[in-house]
Amino acid sequence: MTIVEKFQDLLTEHYVFPEAAKKINEILAEGIASGRYAVDSEAELAALVTEDAQRVNGDKHLRLLHHVEELPEPADESRAAQEAAFLAEMVNVAARTASGMHRVERLDGNIAYLDIQPRLLPAMITAEAITAAMTLVADADALVIDVRGCVGGEPAIVAHLLSYLFDDEETPLTGIYERATDSTRQWWTFATVPGRRYGGKKPVYVLIGPKTFSGGEQVAYDLKVTGRATLVGQTTRGGAHPRIGLRLTPHLEASIPTARAVHPSTGTNWEGVGVAPDVEVDADAAYETALSLVRRTN
Repeated sequence: MTIVEKFQDLLTEHYVFPEAAKKINEILAEGIASGRYAVDSEAELAALVTEDAQRVNGDKHLRLLHHVEELPEPADESRAAQEAAFLAEMVNVAARTASGMHRVERLDGNIAYLDIQPRLLPAMITAEAITAAMTLVADADALVIDVRGCVGGEPAIVAHLLSYLFDDEETPLTGIYERATDSTRQWWTFATVPGRRYGGKKPVYVLIGPKTFSGGEQVAYDLKVTGRATLVGQTTRGGAHPRIGLRLTPHLEASIPTARAVHPSTGTNWEGVGVAPDVEVDADAAYETALSLVRRTN
């Protein structure tokens, strides 16, 4: 069985959109028949397959990824052991990145600035850091949250973060529909939080750009849909579907979305279209623009 045929089988088994999987597999079958994938390198093959796989619905998480470094062999261990190894790696990442709380600052005019990058890590690891950061900004008169460099994050930690930007009512956020269980897990802001809230009345500005992706986009999307924040910058990349990564060769990984985000108010998400700003400016100018907006309205 060829690499592309293995990719087709994984699509059929796992892809969150079964009907789209059928259409994508037809395109891939045409590519096989025409000799399109008879190329000299796995990197070139990965690019071609990804291009064709995304032709049906533009799903940016659906990819054949080429890795320069060799991928490890799948471990023959229990699910619990795999999860423990993953969490151990996330703990190391958190230690190197301040749990994603890259910068917390109080500016002139009692404006707070929170820069989140490179990603929001699992809640059991980073919740304490977010609580500390949000407690520091609780007394500010306005808050600027920067997710221009945030490229991921799970719904649980997004819910934890956003809970500090509302009062004690439970507000619906983006949920996750899973193909395997044919069910949706809904997320809400929390009625109670550790530390202190910034609250639901004071202004919030969110900086976004073309690098903002996945969990970073959920922060922007949920705050926009609820009317809680003003988004400043450029439209985000447009990746809303949780995925799994499956090793096909020592250097090729199939990235297959197995679930999709869905907000109860919109019935959809930001996949393929991104999250659009309320105030459109070059991403590099978003910080100064947001501060100008804050000072103009205060």
